[in-house]
Amino acid sequence: MTDYGAFATDPLFGLPLQELWFGLVFFILGMFLFLDGFDFGVGAIFATRDDDEERETLLAAIGPFWDGNEVWLVVFGGALFAAFPAVYANLFSRHYLLMFAILGALILRGLAPEMYEQRHDEAWQTWWGRAFVVGSVSAPFLLGVFAAHWLLGVESLLSLPGVVVGLAVVALTVVAGVGFLAMKTRGSLQRDVADYGPRAMAAYLALVVVTLGYLVAVRPDLGVLAPIPLALVVVSLAAAAGYLLALRDGRYTLAFATVPVLVFAFVALVATLMFPLADPATGLTVADAIVSVLPLNIMSVASALLLPLVFAYFGILYSTFSGPIETGESYS
Repeated sequence: MTDYGAFATDPLFGLPLQELWFGLVFFILGMFLFLDGFDFGVGAIFATRDDDEERETLLAAIGPFWDGNEVWLVVFGGALFAAFPAVYANLFSRHYLLMFAILGALILRGLAPEMYEQRHDEAWQTWWGRAFVVGSVSAPFLLGVFAAHWLLGVESLLSLPGVVVGLAVVALTVVAGVGFLAMKTRGSLQRDVADYGPRAMAAYLALVVVTLGYLVAVRPDLGVLAPIPLALVVVSLAAAAGYLLALRDGRYTLAFATVPVLVFAFVALVATLMFPLADPATGLTVADAIVSVLPLNIMSVASALLLPLVFAYFGILYSTFSGPIETGESYS
């Protein structure tokens, strides 16, 4: 029998791996919500365009990115299963209908633009254009419902706080989509898209305020008024102000740069309110749900080696397709 010595009994370099992996799972979820979030936002904005050339520009803007961005959702599921298998099993068994609905929305969002490009027939493109919008809006909405139900331990398919958080996530993705498209487009389309930013931000902040008010009134045990959650709220407000000022001044790259701050503040708020529980519905703590030391150490070494390669890939991808969409470019 192989003797792994301290590697099997002590956390790597004495690091708090339980907490680090809990944070890593939510970091990966934040990466998905940020990167695929602007894709969702573009899909929502697609509904406001009736000009064929403008619609092609919107599809071309996300064409090189969306399938790669969805990898982060797969990584999130893999990391949750690897580090917290009991949480993974409990969440996915309790919310299997919600999980299937999310997958269905993602499939529809991915399939629709491919089908949209197959035929230049008005009825055909109208149908698949609507399908693209439905998939792009329903996916973040359902993800928001999932996040709220995970935090609150709700076991039903829908709930009032889940719906409010779902709408907040949809608004956040529109905020991200506006920032992204403002960088990638020019002329009247750019100005029109930028006009949606303040309204989407107002909707997001209003829904967050409603959610926090509900948590303070109904779930004071979560500690919404503790220093760290309040600090995250302040960070979000500062990022929102920066976003609006940057849009007003036409500094669209800066506006988009505030989006990850908003996204990760939102995800960090969920994680902070949940900790030290990993599954509030069952009362499982992070310490209870984490795998044993040996596989945790092995996964930590593997992650330290692989994550830089993933970030390098995305760096190359985004630098290769940087810059605005040129006239004549299309999704295909």
